[in-house]
This record gives sequence, C-alpha cells and structure tokens, in this order.
Amino acid sequence: MPDALNTVVCEPTLTPRERQVLTLLAGGETYWGIGRRLGISPHTVDTHLRRLRDKTGTTNRTQLVVLAIQRGYLS
Repeated sequence: MPDALNTVVCEPTLTPRERQVLTLLAGGETYWGIGRRLGISPHTVDTHLRRLRDKTGTTNRTQLVVLAIQRGYLS
C-alpha cells in the first residue's frame, strides 16, 4: 500500500501564508493560537491547512508536519 508521504509527484508551491500556518502548526500551536498570532480566524486556519493537505497529498495534520520537515518547508 503506498505511503501518503511518498506519493507527492512534484513539489507543491506554498504561499507565504501557508508556510506561516504550517510553521506555527509544527511548533505546536492550535488553530485558535495560529489564528490569534496571524490575525485570522480559526476557520481560515483550517482552510489553509485543508489546502495544504490537498496540495501535498497528506490526509491529516501529523502527515503534513512530517512532510514539511522532510521537504524543508518550515522556516
């Protein structure tokens, strides 16, 4: 069975905001905490993370953070 972290065919392009959200998520922030720090709603944080999961082919936050670490997406 293919591993979701290895199925990404090309490197997705992440927006600066997606990188910010991803970095804060990897640092342990909650959706509410990310939103508070960036001045956006938790719903908008969720939207960014759903788009990131779609772009990367991951299915959950943990896979997304692991992939981000492996591919050097975190600032």
